[in-house]
Parts: sequence; C-alpha cells; structure tokens
Amino acid sequence: MAVKPLDTVYKNISNRVIVKLKGNREYRGTLDGFDPHMNLVLKNCEEVVDDNVVAKFELAIIRGDNVIYLSP
Repeated sequence: MAVKPLDTVYKNISNRVIVKLKGNREYRGTLDGFDPHMNLVLKNCEEVVDDNVVAKFELAIIRGDNVIYLSP
C-alpha cells in the first residue's frame, strides 16, 4: 500500500515540526492541524528569519502555497 504525503503530515500532529517557507523564513512549533491544501496550524511557535527568532506566537496559521517543506 502506497504512503500518501498527507498521511505523513498526519502522523506528525501534536509533534514539534519545522516548516520552511518561501522568502527564507521558517516556523518551528507544534503541528495542531492541516487541510488538503497544506494550510497548517501551529501552536506555541516561533518565526525564524535567517536563523534569528523574530517573533513568538501562541497560534499561527500558515498558508499552504508558501510551504516549501515540513520536517519533524
């Protein structure tokens, strides 16, 4: 049985992840949810630009078309 990409994302719900975005930005936080368009919801996350933490958020919603990759 083939593994689908969103199945892999689902396995990381409630885990800490790194989400790399266009524009040399990334978010690090706990994956709380997602949809078929790869829109992501992260809890207790921080925004990182050029390896510097620039902001911390209790909740962040990331639009899927900006996501380059998601890593556990």
